[in-house]
Amino acid sequence: MSVVKINVLTVPAEQRETLEKRFAARADAVGDSDGFEWFELLRPVEGTDTYLVYTRWRDEESFQAWLKGSMKAAHGGGAQGERPKPAASGSTLWSFEVVQQTAPKGE
Repeated sequence: MSVVKINVLTVPAEQRETLEKRFAARADAVGDSDGFEWFELLRPVEGTDTYLVYTRWRDEESFQAWLKGSMKAAHGGGAQGERPKPAASGSTLWSFEVVQQTAPKGE
């Protein structure tokens, strides 16, 4: 079964728009990766400054290959290797194995 990686990002209110624009600008960076299955950026609705970045992968090896390749390129710097200031002030990665799943009927 698949593996799920959830990056838990602490994002101050004044950085939310910046974070969302950055993810939108590189939305296709993960889509072509071997073993990639799904992505969602989850914005907090109330009571927290924590965003969740949900990705689903065929297996751990696919995720690790993306980390070492495409992810580094997507998170690389701008002109002359300059990296923009991070929008998040903290990050934690959660890892899960999918043990059960259900899809809507007909899909």
